[in-house]
Amino acid sequence: MRLSLAAALAVWSAPAAACIVDQATLTAHPESVTVAEAGAPARAWFDDPVTRYDHFVLGRQTEPSSLWVDLPGNHGLCGTQAALDESHVFEDVAPRLGDLDGDGTNEVIVVRSHVDRGAQIAVYGHDGTDLRLLATTPYIGQAHRWLAPVGATDLDGDGAVEIAYVDRPHLARVLRVWRWTDGALTEVAAVSGVTNHRIGEPAITGGVRDCGAGPEMIVASADWSRLLALTFDGAAVAARDLGPFSAAAVTTAMTC
Repeated sequence: MRLSLAAALAVWSAPAAACIVDQATLTAHPESVTVAEAGAPARAWFDDPVTRYDHFVLGRQTEPSSLWVDLPGNHGLCGTQAALDESHVFEDVAPRLGDLDGDGTNEVIVVRSHVDRGAQIAVYGHDGTDLRLLATTPYIGQAHRWLAPVGATDLDGDGAVEIAYVDRPHLARVLRVWRWTDGALTEVAAVSGVTNHRIGEPAITGGVRDCGAGPEMIVASADWSRLLALTFDGAAVAARDLGPFSAAAVTTAMTC
């Protein structure tokens, strides 16, 4: 007995189409592909370079205008994209992935810059379909003013994650620590006299390490003469001198 075409279509269901090409392999910013230590999204990256912001602090002539993660969403099984408006760029070396609120899903931490107001920290979260902007720090307040992230972790052991960055590492040289609680960012500490970036370099120096005694932020002194390990106890930032600054000293410090 023959099945009619309609009946045949009714009993046959095509599988969901897989993504033919890994979107992370297509990005114009392959250096930005970040892999999470655990959890999902497992990867995040930047793409879609634009020329609308002429700061060039990272030594490139363009800045990315979109952020991707590898969870299914507004681009089907190929991933989820957040595209910025004409007033913003992602002025960053790479996204940072981490579960800020303990719900099992990683948030994405980036530097987002406004063409007239400068940089800010921005936190995005995946809502099942889109990458949604969850929270930001204030803009620095002027074009061509930038911040360089140090890292994100629970610095003081209270269960909440802190995000640390150097505000204007070429000018003000102020470390700022912001705490993530209830989906918002609150500044909890600031200390001057440190830096982690030189104008035009494509990388940020140092980061967060834990050599067994708790998290430490590795940065340089403001004049690049000393390497410093900073800790935050919930109330204040303390500095420990690790010796003369050099690229080799940074590598040693970050690998304990």
